[in-house]
Amino acid sequence: MQAFTYANPGTVADAARAAMQEDAKLMAGGQTLLQSMKLGLIAPSAVIDLTGIAELKGITVAGGKVTLGAGTTHAAVAASKEVRQAIPALAELAGHIGDRQVRNRGTIGGSLANNDPAACYPAAVLGLGATVQTNKRSLSAEQFFQGLYTTALEDGEIITAVSFPIPEKAGWQKFKQPASRFSLVGVFVSKGPAGVRVAVTGAGANGVFRAGTLEAKLAANWSAAALAGATVPADDLNSDLHGSAEYRAALIPVLAARAVG
Repeated sequence: MQAFTYANPGTVADAARAAMQEDAKLMAGGQTLLQSMKLGLIAPSAVIDLTGIAELKGITVAGGKVTLGAGTTHAAVAASKEVRQAIPALAELAGHIGDRQVRNRGTIGGSLANNDPAACYPAAVLGLGATVQTNKRSLSAEQFFQGLYTTALEDGEIITAVSFPIPEKAGWQKFKQPASRFSLVGVFVSKGPAGVRVAVTGAGANGVFRAGTLEAKLAANWSAAALAGATVPADDLNSDLHGSAEYRAALIPVLAARAVG
């Protein structure tokens, strides 16, 4: 790991200014960034630590929405009585990300900014039709996610919060890779203000995506039975040593049916 400067700003505005340095990197939980630096995959000139910014942390439930500060840890979301009451599936998802160390260090903002194709939170954001708020603008889930490890974030742009509309019904099912605990396939389903949505993580070669065929079936009949015999094409799905594209395609409707309950 090569030398770099370290900054620990106290406000989003200060962090955004520091992030404009050439080759600077923002750090939330640091779990991906630090490992990438140790492996020599990236070599930033400066690391801007966001963990000391109080305005990025917290959970509020108001106006039919659950809003999570970008610096809120997975453990805090999982333990929140307000989240468990408003969107139980969201708390369930957060409570099974990685292990205890990961949940107590990792944040929703860091997860979304990294946009790992097997991360859990992108499925909840897309599956609930959430809005990603930054220090510059508000982005719909469809606008935010743009491909493998790619988002709409610009230089100096920082995720500040994520707002989830409270659904009438929602569910989450994850078939995890046992070593990493990332989603081999994860499916988030919801029925609410954003309509019927089925979002899939871990399977798509280009990251999180919506399963339109399954959404249409659930819009007509919100039940596990409605997905009996449903199929998802294996085109554009991942195939690796953990599972073929066809295996992942077969898992998606099964997990979606379980998520519906």
